[in-house]
Amino acid sequence: MNFTFLHAADLHLGSPFRGLSLRDEALGQKLAGASREAFVELIDRALAEKIAFAIFAGDIFDGDWRDAAIALFFNRQIARLAKAGIPIFLLKGNHDADSVVTKNLVLPDLAQNFPTSRAGTFELPEWRVALHGRGFSHRAESENLARALPAPKSGWFNIGVLHTSLDGRPGHTSYAPCSLDDLRAKNYDYWALGHVHAFELAARDPYIVFPGNLQGRSIRETGAKGAVLVDVADGQVQDVRRLIVDRARFCEIALDAAAHDDMTGLLRALEARAADEVLLAGGRPLALRIRIYGASPLHAEFAADPARWRDEIEAAAQRAQEDIAIERLLLETEAPVTAKRLDQDFDFAGLLDACLAEPDLREAARAALASVEAKIPAPGLDLGAELDALLREARDLAVARAEGGSGS
Repeated sequence: MNFTFLHAADLHLGSPFRGLSLRDEALGQKLAGASREAFVELIDRALAEKIAFAIFAGDIFDGDWRDAAIALFFNRQIARLAKAGIPIFLLKGNHDADSVVTKNLVLPDLAQNFPTSRAGTFELPEWRVALHGRGFSHRAESENLARALPAPKSGWFNIGVLHTSLDGRPGHTSYAPCSLDDLRAKNYDYWALGHVHAFELAARDPYIVFPGNLQGRSIRETGAKGAVLVDVADGQVQDVRRLIVDRARFCEIALDAAAHDDMTGLLRALEARAADEVLLAGGRPLALRIRIYGASPLHAEFAADPARWRDEIEAAAQRAQEDIAIERLLLETEAPVTAKRLDQDFDFAGLLDACLAEPDLREAARAALASVEAKIPAPGLDLGAELDALLREARDLAVARAEGGSGS
């Protein structure tokens, strides 16, 4: 018996895009609808593939709904699957656990939630498929939920459905932890996991898969995003195909300034790298983080007139595509090490370094930044966290101008 099913997770419907609204309001608004557009595209593609059933392995919503619009949108979309006779299986994760999403959602026919107080099994006799899983009753689930799942149904294709950090993944809280051996011990044919936002084929025997989230929402979620289609033939997984449906991308470009002799060459290299990212994104809007680093003579030019070069760098990136937002620009260059001049009366840079190391100066600078923050209506702004970078930039500017840099 041959069939294909959809495995998706971490839709995070209702989640805001972080870090863009203050810098590029128009593009921030455009990106705000990307998660919903990606979900519509997912349902379109699933219907075109004539899937047998669909699994959503947790964090469908980003938290409790402020209004019913998000729930109604989700229901309308999965109702399209139900009208086509496609069963839908939903699991609650840490963001939409019973203790988090307090409102009731009346599901369309053919849509079912895995229980949260115990393990549950759903059977699809037409396909001889048994799905076993348990959702989160509360957000901070620390129990190993895999161990309590039932034995496989003999002669059927068995799927385990969990929202889990597995044995730990960088950047993801350890929820419902378990090991690969815990999953293999169940003798299921496929594990449909959620929680990790990057696509990962954790194992092939059996297939243990994180599809990743549907749409990147911050610079921590770079690259292509979507779900997976799983092809099954004669009770065996034949293929796991990525289904890319994201409508916008986050990416990072890092350039070593030491590799460039002049600013023109660096800007051209940046524009070429941005053009490559545009090509990879397939025309999608891009939110780009740029990091310029390394020991380079260009450091003096950056330090002498940082505002000008920030504009130049952003313009070079945006020449590659109009729909590029600069999520953040990090200038992390430093002056190359040079021999100290014998006729030098004093080491001005060294003197500044000594000053910056003084606790009293740092406390005064922190207090000044707090005063600035209090006057800026920007929730989440934390200039204190940028103290070292701001002091370093001020130090470099002073040195550049003292040495007759271009900003003097």
